[in-house]
Amino acid sequence: MQPKPQRRREMITWEEVGRLIDHLVPQFKREFTAMVIITRGGIIPGGLLADAMDITHVLTAAVDFPAQFESRKSTLMAWPEFIQFPAEDKLRGRPTLIVDDVWGGGRTITAVKNRVSAAGGFPETCVLHFNPYRNLFGSVRPDYYAAVTDAFIIYPWEVDRGLDQVLLG
Repeated sequence: MQPKPQRRREMITWEEVGRLIDHLVPQFKREFTAMVIITRGGIIPGGLLADAMDITHVLTAAVDFPAQFESRKSTLMAWPEFIQFPAEDKLRGRPTLIVDDVWGGGRTITAVKNRVSAAGGFPETCVLHFNPYRNLFGSVRPDYYAAVTDAFIIYPWEVDRGLDQVLLG
């Protein structure tokens, strides 16, 4: 069995994050009255966007996909477990911006978008980086994104912490 090829890694600085946020803000086509930040990756970009856009109705969603299956295909088909999600009355009738750091496969942000929509909200998705090469949803893409990449992105808040240090080693 041949070793799996290493994915290209790219470290992003705080200055680059600022430029990505500045690139996103003028893209928004409507005023959002709520934001759902996907934990953990969306916490910092969501906070920066909420501040820049003066959104005060900021909520969080924590989603987990089962990781251990017999095959990659069954892992991709797994249903999400919503560990935390806002009550429907907090979303109903609200234009809601859903924020995460990266759209890789797109499973997590799509699951959150569908749940916000089912609650009666009007969701749109936003990420700092979109990876069309890993996208599991064909031509579906985030409504807003600051950059396209094929790399594994390492954000400044991830450097020298937890599992990321192990992965880099």
